[in-house]
Amino acid sequence: MIPGGGQPNMQQLLQQAQKMQQDLARAQAELAATEVDGQAGGGLVKATVTGSGELRGLVIDPKAVDPEDTETLADLIVAAVQAANDNAQQLQQAKLGPLAQGLGGGMPGLGF
Repeated sequence: MIPGGGQPNMQQLLQQAQKMQQDLARAQAELAATEVDGQAGGGLVKATVTGSGELRGLVIDPKAVDPEDTETLADLIVAAVQAANDNAQQLQQAKLGPLAQGLGGGMPGLGF
């Protein structure tokens, strides 16, 4: 609703849009710098990803390594990376969700 029934102040709208864009860029930069972990097999395999989903680290406990059963190790690695990515998505939701709502709804490609 526009006070007094007049036209929207385009300069003010542009400033608001620019601020939202800056806030979004700042939140995305924070996500890229923040690391989250996921694990599988009771901690035998741990994966670290950034808040934007980039795999940064993988730690495999020697007890998880069985040369006769590499399939289980592969499954543990996949599960740990998926858990880390789930945590990254939750972080994205927390950081970017309020900004997306300010833009009038969900943002395509961001999972919310």
